Formats: sequence, structure tokens, C-alpha cells
Amino acid sequence: MSETLSHYTINDGWFREVSDELWPGQAMTLRVNQILHVEKSKYQDVLVFESSNYGNVLVLDGVIQATERDEFAYQEMITHLAMFNHPNPKKVLVIGGGDGGVLREVVKHESIEEAVLCDIDECVIRVSKKYLPNMAIGFEHPKVKVYVEDGFKFLAEYKNYFDVIITDSSDPEGPAESLFQKPYFELLKDALTEKGVITTQAENIWLHIPLIRDLKKSCSEVFAVADYAYTTIPTYPSGQIGFMVCSKDPERKLNQPLREFDEKKEGELFRYYNKDIHRAAFILPTWAKNYLDLSRKVPEK
Repeated sequence: MSETLSHYTINDGWFREVSDELWPGQAMTLRVNQILHVEKSKYQDVLVFESSNYGNVLVLDGVIQATERDEFAYQEMITHLAMFNHPNPKKVLVIGGGDGGVLREVVKHESIEEAVLCDIDECVIRVSKKYLPNMAIGFEHPKVKVYVEDGFKFLAEYKNYFDVIITDSSDPEGPAESLFQKPYFELLKDALTEKGVITTQAENIWLHIPLIRDLKKSCSEVFAVADYAYTTIPTYPSGQIGFMVCSKDPERKLNQPLREFDEKKEGELFRYYNKDIHRAAFILPTWAKNYLDLSRKVPEK
């Protein structure tokens, strides 16, 4: 008789995403058909369940990382906002992203010669290959190299090497906390080529705007240009997630893609990203635009 799996976030057939620190006073719930995998890795709590509406769901430390139904909105935007901001990306590094979704998107660009992924937790890679095959397909590409180690230590070995670096991290707690701090961005800059570009997961304007302002300030002190863009995605807190996009090139207009695929190719390769979405992603509501304007005094609470 097979073992019946259980998890602290699932009760009465519902998964509940609750965090008094990251999104106090609100929660996300999904109906659970069955629990597929429960594991405590060296670094985090790993859960995969089959939901009634969103397919298989990957959860780390109680927080949704990806669902089969809406993952493309995040994967495409965090990848292509950076990739299309570089004139000819050949060598790309993904920090985190153990589900393989960003790799899947990176290798859609024909210029790619080397796509490297560095994730600290082998468990995420292993579990994603089994339960999220449409994302983990990125690992199968011949130009992909995978390293299971600490991203900080990995970056320190590279200088002026990568054209694009994408940090697909979880929220700034536990192993991901250091990926939101200035020393990390200094390492990224050193590892980039002359016109190098980065994107990094940058939280939600409705929930974390003071953190986002601090993040933008740190990035602006390191990179020639830095700006915040976002995408919509229903299973992330408040239905929105953002990205800090930065470049070493002071002439780079981040909201204008340097390269474009024609509409036919866009339609074949992407489900969310297109050149118009790229431009629109940097347009913020007035209150958020004002709050993230570093020339302004921080608004009073």
C-alpha cells in the first residue's frame, strides 16, 4: 500500500499560501486533486501537487513558484525583457530557475552559443523534470550546461563573460535573501560583457514597493541604467510580479527592444511576450511610478 502524502499547507483539500511577513493579511488558495511529492531538501521545503484548475504546482517553503497553467507569463517576461535588450546574446547565465522554464525561453534565441544554469538545490531540478516536463524541457537542449552550487561562488569565477544574466529567485527569505542585495549586483556587473543586461525577480508593487525602491536604488548605483517592469500572473500574490532590468550600456532604453521577431515568429514561440508587451511592461500606475522615482523623496506612509 502506497504512502499517503500530507503537507502543512494543505487541509480539507485546499492548499493555502500564507505569509505574515511577505503578504500579511491575505492568502492564496487552490483546490488540490492530489499531493504528488513532499520533500525537505538541504535548503527548503519542496511540495508538488496537482490542482483542480492550474495543473501541477511547485511550492517552495509554502510559496507557489510555478503552475502549469500560468508559468509562461513569468518565464517569458523575465527572460525576454533581458534577451531582447541585448543586440546579440551568445552566452547567458541563469541563477536559480531550477524548474527549467527560463532555460526553455533562453534557447529560443538562435544567437545562443551557451546557456548556463546555476541552482543551489538539486531537488528542484530533479522534481521539476518529473512533474513539470513542459518547463524542464529546457534542460534537454544541447547548448545548456547545469551546475548545482551557490550562485555567489559561481559568479565570482567569471569576469566579462556573459551577455545576459537572469536571476530567477524565490522571495527574499532563506537561500534567496542575498540575491536582493547590492554585493550580488556588483558580482553580476563584473560577470557581464560590455553591453551586458540582467533581469532579476523584483516582487510586487502592491505588497513590496519599499523593497522595490531599495532594490532599484542598489541597482542604479551599480548599473548605468535600471528600471522596473512587471507582468500579470494569477497565482502569484496579488496577481502581479515584477523584474528589475539593468544594463551596463548607458545608452540602452530598456523599454525598447533592440531586436524584434516578426509577428508570425512571436506567435509561434511566445504565449505572453511580444514587442508591445515589452514596451508596456515598464508603464506603471501613477502612485507606483512616483514611489519608484529615485529623484523624489520617499512618500510618507
